[in-house]
Amino acid sequence: MNKHNFPYNWTLKDANFNKDKGKVFSCFACGGGSTMGYKLAGFDVLGCNEIDPKMIEAYKANHNPKYAYLEPIQIFKLRDDLPQELYELDILDGSPPCSSFSMAGVREEGWGKEKKFKEGQALQILDTLFFDFIDLAKELQPKIVVAENVEGLLLGNAKSYVIDIYKAFDKAGYVVQHFLLNASKMGVPQKRKRVFFIAMRKDLTPKFLHFIDMFTEVPKLDLVFNEPPIAVKEFDSGKPGHKLTPSIQKYWNDVPQGSSVCNYIRGLGEKEKFFSYRKVNIDEPFCTILSGYDSGEFRHDLPTYFHPDDLIKGGTFPSDYNFLNLKHKYLIGMSVPPVMTAQIANQIYEQWLSKL
Repeated sequence: MNKHNFPYNWTLKDANFNKDKGKVFSCFACGGGSTMGYKLAGFDVLGCNEIDPKMIEAYKANHNPKYAYLEPIQIFKLRDDLPQELYELDILDGSPPCSSFSMAGVREEGWGKEKKFKEGQALQILDTLFFDFIDLAKELQPKIVVAENVEGLLLGNAKSYVIDIYKAFDKAGYVVQHFLLNASKMGVPQKRKRVFFIAMRKDLTPKFLHFIDMFTEVPKLDLVFNEPPIAVKEFDSGKPGHKLTPSIQKYWNDVPQGSSVCNYIRGLGEKEKFFSYRKVNIDEPFCTILSGYDSGEFRHDLPTYFHPDDLIKGGTFPSDYNFLNLKHKYLIGMSVPPVMTAQIANQIYEQWLSKL
């Protein structure tokens, strides 16, 4: 009996996308991590909006979208020439850039400031992109809206943004709830924690509503996943990736498996640094695969990072995905793991869309 609903090791050429569960459009689509998840769950993904020209080329190469818009969402949401199909969506999906809220970033220091960031090299205020996405939902009025973001959005002062997100969805005509999910419990070989805001259009909610407390009613959606974890040793190719930099390599031999370089040098009484570097524990899933080329987890048996073949499996990307000229680690780290999205999309269909 298969322990997992969706395979982490798969290919695009052998996948059977039946496209009978509903229509989806993806914003902030990157190379199509979430798109592949919806396809695995049986949805027809019509296309995407993306700001990075390199990402959208990878998206086109792998998904051949019917519609593809290379432009900032602030421009896309104001279009008056969108096809009728986009006003008849089952799901509008999006992953607004989230570095403003990441615990690994500057957080409050960067809020409200324009930033020239890697995705498209455009000046944008990252923490307002979520609200541009909700503006688009208000215009298109899909049945369901799914928005993914970092765990840091639920922590500290960032909680005020969550309140504003709820208010914006309400004004747009939606009832919303959020879920903090761990990909490693969803058939993904990666401990990637992400927040998903899932909203239903208000006119569709009456048959699904239930009280969560004496004041609040929401459409009932059960998103509890307890699939067995997939350890790195189950798919480790043994191949070396690119070499560690000398500043990290000097600690490589002594850092215990599963420990960060930062914790190790703290124990030596040295100044804290190298926060995002860790020696892998092969008996567990990867930690979050980071997009930085020289950051994240490195091998236990060689002073190198992991080979792209291992990162592809850890990110549940298909082994025949065409990365064009993009670094595997960057694209995978920027993307929602396809299997994570597939699990959520499957439950949205089973619990909601199939009953409408």
